[in-house]
Amino acid sequence: MSDVASFPYVAVKNARGEIALRPLLPVTLAYGDTTVETTGLLDTGADVNVLPYHLGFTLGGNWETARTGLQLSGNLARYEARGILISCTVGQLAPVQLAFAWTQAENVPLLFGQVNFFAEFDVCFLRARNIFEVRPKDLS
Repeated sequence: MSDVASFPYVAVKNARGEIALRPLLPVTLAYGDTTVETTGLLDTGADVNVLPYHLGFTLGGNWETARTGLQLSGNLARYEARGILISCTVGQLAPVQLAFAWTQAENVPLLFGQVNFFAEFDVCFLRARNIFEVRPKDLS
């Protein structure tokens, strides 16, 4: 397994139709016997990891039995959220368990935030070079 995973910034259209570069991280999520390859936005301003409803459902999560009591803020405050633990693999790095606020919102991307993505990984944003690097906390 590699010690550092490097990724390019991804060009996406913003709300005004302009091209913007974003640190979208390709990952493999696993819950039970189900795995999904997807991408999530690295968001240093997000307090928690956020899992959109459809992705949690696709992974086999059960909304009715998931832990309750999470309150999101900002544009997600109006949606109910529940806690769920999911295994996440970044590139060739070893998988880690991440805690997500699984929201009923459908129009939100998969977000990696302070709890607990940035507690498990160090990320170096090299925006001028259009890349970012991810390394496990144990190697920092």
